[in-house]
Amino acid sequence: MTHAPSFAHGHARGGRPSRRRGEWLALSALVVALAAQLGWLEREQMAANPQLRPALESLCKALHCTLPPWHEPAAITMLARDVIAQPEHPGVLRVQASFRNDARWPQPWPALALSLSDVNARPLGARRFQPREYLGNGSHPAQLAPGQAVSIGFDILEPAPNVVAFDFRFE
Repeated sequence: MTHAPSFAHGHARGGRPSRRRGEWLALSALVVALAAQLGWLEREQMAANPQLRPALESLCKALHCTLPPWHEPAAITMLARDVIAQPEHPGVLRVQASFRNDARWPQPWPALALSLSDVNARPLGARRFQPREYLGNGSHPAQLAPGQAVSIGFDILEPAPNVVAFDFRFE
C-alpha cells in the first residue's frame, strides 16, 4: 500500500484551520484599510453630513485628528445690511452688515457676495469679498461660534453714480 503525499489529500493535517484563519485576518485587514482610505478621501463630504458629524468628531477626538471646518453658508442669517454714500468722500460707499451663525457648529467666516444695481435693476457692479477683505487687520476669531452675531463695515469705490439697490449673499 502506497501512501500519497499530504498535499494530494487536499489539506495538511493540523495546518488547514490556521491557514484559513490567516487568510480571513488578511482579508479583514485589507477591508479595513480600504474603508480607511475611502473615509480619508471622502472626509470632507462625510464631515459635511449633519448625521455623521457628531460620530466623526468623537472618532477624531479619540484619534487626535481634525475634521474640515463646518461650512454651511445657508445657516448665516443676515440681521441688518446697508450700503450708503459717504458725503465726505464722494465716490465711496460704506457697506455695513450684521449677521449671525445659525449652524449647529462653528464655521469659518463666509465669503460675502455683493452686487449693486440701478433703478431699473441693471447690474452696475458685483464682487465677492473674502473675510480678510471685509474684516480688516483687527483680531478676529478664526470661526463664528453657533449663535454668534457680528457686525462688519468696510468702504468700496462706487462703480457708477446711480447705484440705488444692493444685494448680499453668503458663500
